[in-house]
Amino acid sequence: MPELPEVETVKRTLQKLITGKTVEEVKVSLPRILQEPPDPQLFGEMLKGRKVTGVERRGKFLRIFFDPWVLVSHLRMEGRYSLESAETPVAKHTHVIFRFTDGTELRYRDVRQFGTMHLWPKGEELNLPPLRKLGPEPLSEAFTLAGFAAGLAKRKTNIKALLLNQEFLCGLGNIYVDEALFTAGIHPERRVQSLDSDEVKRLYKSIRSTLVKAVEAGGSSVRSYVDGNGEMGMFQLQIQVYGKKGEPCLHCGHPIERRVVAGRGTHFCPECQQ
Repeated sequence: MPELPEVETVKRTLQKLITGKTVEEVKVSLPRILQEPPDPQLFGEMLKGRKVTGVERRGKFLRIFFDPWVLVSHLRMEGRYSLESAETPVAKHTHVIFRFTDGTELRYRDVRQFGTMHLWPKGEELNLPPLRKLGPEPLSEAFTLAGFAAGLAKRKTNIKALLLNQEFLCGLGNIYVDEALFTAGIHPERRVQSLDSDEVKRLYKSIRSTLVKAVEAGGSSVRSYVDGNGEMGMFQLQIQVYGKKGEPCLHCGHPIERRVVAGRGTHFCPECQQ
């Protein structure tokens, strides 16, 4: 599933590609993707004639602004957007097409069909599902060391499970939690309350630095992710533990191990992360 760096990269790409374009019509071939409104005809009527005024991100969600509406889109496992000419043949598994007045189309393709779209009045979307319960953005000024430490002090789970909790901190997923914990030298099964102040500070810094590097690299293409231009991310070339079971740790040479933590396949170095 695309995480913060991948969604941020898609956001930046779409911001350049579609801002200023005006919707002529919307075609929906898989209505269940639409969560609000669920009616494809109403969805299309609400967007017809609306201009794209910007694209933003909240956690793992895209926000595409069609004043006075905002489309909240979650890509889930395989969702992707691309801008095509209306003359270009439509690829299989393309479920929503936003046709613009200039002859281009923003196409949403989703092989797994897990993606979702909510259309809310602009300014209200942050207080409505699915965005209303999201925690702070890890790259924002709202994510402070003091706030992070205070939040950790209230929890009694393992650190991997907590960092995956989008209500605690939004945008992180399996890849970047594993990478941040490795950089901080913290075992994914450590109980949150066992972390001392130095470890909390290291983890705070490693979360931010890992995400910054991943955004700069355009995200990670470890499976099917590409940005709005069809380009792969390159952070997978910098990954240190995720998906590297049995390979030597880059720091100590011990084989990377994998086990299930918080229901997710988790990679770590048992020597560097005791």
